[in-house]
Formats: sequence, C-alpha cells, structure tokens
Amino acid sequence: MEHQDLLNGLIRLHVLHHAVEGELYGQWMIEELARHGYKLSAGTLYPMLKSMEKKGYLVSENRRDGRTARKFYRATPLGREALQIARGKVRELIGEMME
Repeated sequence: MEHQDLLNGLIRLHVLHHAVEGELYGQWMIEELARHGYKLSAGTLYPMLKSMEKKGYLVSENRRDGRTARKFYRATPLGREALQIARGKVRELIGEMME
C-alpha cells in the first residue's frame, strides 16, 4: 500500500473504532478496510492486531463461528479511552487541514 507508514495510524484508529462498536475478526476487518480504499494483507493486519492487543487496546477471544475457528477482538477500557482522545486530535487536525 502506498504511503503505508502515514496511513498505519489511521488504520489503527479505524480498527479501534470498530472494536469499540462491537467485536471484529481479522478477515472482516480486511474487507471493511478495503471498502475504504485500504488494501491490507493478513500478514499486515494480524501483526497490527496482535500489537494493539499487547499494548492493551484490544482483547481477543478464540471461538467458533459456525465451522470456522476465529479470533474475535474487542476494545478494552484503555482502547476506548485512546479512541476518545484520538477523536479530539482528529477533529483538531481536520479543522487545521480545512482552513
């Protein structure tokens, strides 16, 4: 993906947004991000999810979804707090960018 180093932060915020709204799993998140123009492979997304979990923003649970075993992620209280702070920073940045 072009300019991935700059877009990774936005991707993380997008993941966190959905993890606050409800549970997500990797393949669903890859498809959701694709709808917004991000092209991520599993080899990029899964390490990102693992890193966000290690930092305390997400928690995961392995369980079956029909015949498929999936790892479901959801936001932790720290993740919810981080998203709230990020929303304010994004609003501020958009305000500056749109002047």
